[in-house]
Amino acid sequence: MTSSFSRKTLGIPYLLFMLIFIAAPLAVLFYYAFTNGQGQFTADNFISFFTNPNTLGTLFYSFGIAIVTTVLCLLLAYPTAYFLAKSKFSRKASVLMLFIVPMWINFSLRLTALKEVLSLIEGNLAMYPFLNSVIGMTYDFLPFMILPIYNTISKLDSSLLEAANDLGATSSQAFFKITLPLSMPGVISGIMMVFLPSMTNYVVLDMLYNSTYIMGSLIGSYFSAYNWHGGSMIALILLGIICLFTLLTDKDGSGAEQRGGALL
Repeated sequence: MTSSFSRKTLGIPYLLFMLIFIAAPLAVLFYYAFTNGQGQFTADNFISFFTNPNTLGTLFYSFGIAIVTTVLCLLLAYPTAYFLAKSKFSRKASVLMLFIVPMWINFSLRLTALKEVLSLIEGNLAMYPFLNSVIGMTYDFLPFMILPIYNTISKLDSSLLEAANDLGATSSQAFFKITLPLSMPGVISGIMMVFLPSMTNYVVLDMLYNSTYIMGSLIGSYFSAYNWHGGSMIALILLGIICLFTLLTDKDGSGAEQRGGALL
């Protein structure tokens, strides 16, 4: 009983933290999302989001940037992580650090430097808004895709590949039958870490070509205009989309782990 009481007592600070910093803000968000200026319950804010072409356009544009950024990061990160994890290079940890070191530099400074590089290449950044957004997002989130994939591949049991080779499997067959399925938890984790913030990180867009056409900035514009009800509803809808995406990817990640366990 003493042990049980101690665990409950130790859990009180975490419960208070969740109530104050999670439950209370969500309650305020729900209140403003489903009320009007007179404090009356209404679903107009929800209906307005799905009937307004501007909000829907921003949502689809945000999805487009997030999807392209995630795919590009995955195409660049997987070969890099695979090479680092499988190479015999004695200083591969040092090479991995090269992808992490830029994260230690101030975010604004890194984007300013990238903007200067793109200006030299393209000239007028406003001519290629989508391309510049994808480049900026990829530059910023690529390490978050590399690290989980690298950690997963580096922990794979090499005896599985040896057994596959002994059974006559080619290198490509061993990769697609063993390495790729077992590395899926790292891939799913990387996708979550890139896709979700790519939908809302409007700072990259603002700094590269002074645009605010993305979900995060749309929410900010509503609150700046003191339309807390509309802004809260958009934030709530975006939260629901993120939760749905997280549940779907977590389900896929569990499936990958089950496949990996079957192989082992």
